[in-house]
Amino acid sequence: MKVFQLDEFDRLPVFGTLVWRPVRRTLGVTAFGINAYTAAEAGDEVVEDHDERRLGHEEVYVVIAGHAVFTVDGYEVDAPAGTFVYLDDPVQRRKAVAREPRTTVLAIGGKPGAHEISAWEYTFPALPHMRERNYAKARAILEEGLLEKPDDPVLLYSLACAEAQDGARDEALEHLRTAVIALPRLRQSAREDEDFAAIRDDPRFPT
Repeated sequence: MKVFQLDEFDRLPVFGTLVWRPVRRTLGVTAFGINAYTAAEAGDEVVEDHDERRLGHEEVYVVIAGHAVFTVDGYEVDAPAGTFVYLDDPVQRRKAVAREPRTTVLAIGGKPGAHEISAWEYTFPALPHMRERNYAKARAILEEGLLEKPDDPVLLYSLACAEAQDGARDEALEHLRTAVIALPRLRQSAREDEDFAAIRDDPRFPT
């Protein structure tokens, strides 16, 4: 048995104001995904704008503290503490912002019948190291993810970002090429991503 208080989970700033708490990874849960997000201030994002098309996950969001407002395919849902928001359609676009400081949302999800760990369980922990220019540490985290999710295009793309910043030109180009082949929409992202500024002049860069 493991017993944790919310504040015992790491707080990892990822995108914008979004702060991720890696619940599943910390506890070692394998049957489903479960993570928490905490907003420091009212107006902060507490669920990122996304859908679940690629993984096909259904999700339940539970507001466990504070007050949030969800937007699902343009429809607003007022969600004070104690609200459950269930999304069984992976295509639905969803996001949420806090209406009160320290609003916390628990996200629970998985593929119906079988859970697949999401790539962001590795890309999120790598982000702080990328910001600190500790590219070796970021690469190590992403390479660990690829051991669990071989050939995942999002992990390969993120690893290529870290390698390009770390001066590993050949590795970055190869991993980026593989990522773009597997998930073509990453091609446009690569054209605009400043992480690839140092290798964009290479003829091997996907255009």
